[in-house]
Amino acid sequence: MAVTQQAVVEKLSTIKGPDFEGDIVSLGLVSDIFIADGKVFFSITVPAARAQELEPLRAAAERAVKSLPGVTGAVVALTAEKKGGGMEAAPSPRPTARPAPKPATAPARPGGHAHHGHAAPAQQQPGQHAGRRGVPGIEAIIAVASGKGGVGKSTTAVNLALGLRELGLKVGMLDADIYGPSQPRLLGIKGKPTTKDGKILQPMERHGLKAMSIGFLVEEETPMIWRGPMVQSALNQMLREVEWGLLDVLVVDMPPGTGDAQLTMAQQVPLAGAVIVSTPQDLALIDARKGLNMFKRVDVPLLGIVENMSYFIAPDTGKRYDIFGHGGARREAEKLGVPFLGEVPLTMDVRESSDAGEPVVVSDPDGPQAKVYRGIAQKVLERLKVEAGQSAAPAIVFE
Repeated sequence: MAVTQQAVVEKLSTIKGPDFEGDIVSLGLVSDIFIADGKVFFSITVPAARAQELEPLRAAAERAVKSLPGVTGAVVALTAEKKGGGMEAAPSPRPTARPAPKPATAPARPGGHAHHGHAAPAQQQPGQHAGRRGVPGIEAIIAVASGKGGVGKSTTAVNLALGLRELGLKVGMLDADIYGPSQPRLLGIKGKPTTKDGKILQPMERHGLKAMSIGFLVEEETPMIWRGPMVQSALNQMLREVEWGLLDVLVVDMPPGTGDAQLTMAQQVPLAGAVIVSTPQDLALIDARKGLNMFKRVDVPLLGIVENMSYFIAPDTGKRYDIFGHGGARREAEKLGVPFLGEVPLTMDVRESSDAGEPVVVSDPDGPQAKVYRGIAQKVLERLKVEAGQSAAPAIVFE
């Protein structure tokens, strides 16, 4: 049975407004209703100062919508009205009412990883990244990011994750690109995730990686027309309402730019560091600097820069062409005092294997491209140890 917006509105009309005056629909508090594949997304406007107090209202609305026939899930965000008009994001509580989990505190063993005998970044020290709550079971979170789109961020992220897995780590992949999720295609995963007790999502798995993406919940062609609070709420659900289990590293494939998703991750999650992905030309490097500066301002360690599409190898002749220039990212890293992680060439097999859901690290493990990605993974792991004093969590990477 297809879920209609009218049915959602009628159900929400049964929810009393703040202080039990009227209902949230007649009071004009409901907005941004979006339905995709049986999952309903919407926001409720409340005074910013009362966001925490009105969490039961949000939870009641979520329960009401979930009770509709054909509804497979709901994401409900609180937004706040600015004084003088306009909308701004309110602190959005977790979608479910379970007690907030405590960050994992088990320290890495000296000279070895807590799970697999590899040195692992340790948890944040008291006072470090105040207000950023860790995810139980996840030792380190790395963000892969880019200042602009089209530089190969998602391809870099998945091959980095696979490279870390080949180093013996347990690795997960979170696709945080809400508007343009790529990981379902890159990992060759189809179908939808199941839930545990109707609340906790079970991650999808392929190539030895646990993965979660908004692309698993909606059809590939469905546009996500969301405002900031909806993006923040969806990210929080995919990060904290998923049974990740025990992971050494969670790699986060960030959307391009420096918007809501990046700020949500940087301000609410104790990121171990960030990797920036760029192509060699000046236009890409200008945007890469913005990503670097954003992470610096929110006190996220910079693990380094990757130069993607560093040069092109002709498949018929094997001749090299520097079609985007060459060495720009390395020079930028040296200029800014940021580690340079490596050069990834542009080749036909990387594109073909990515489109086929078989990233080059697994489709051609002995090839030169896979060797480059494994080298980058090794450097990222080493940088994590340095930044964390042998005990911190991985960070977000920007392309």
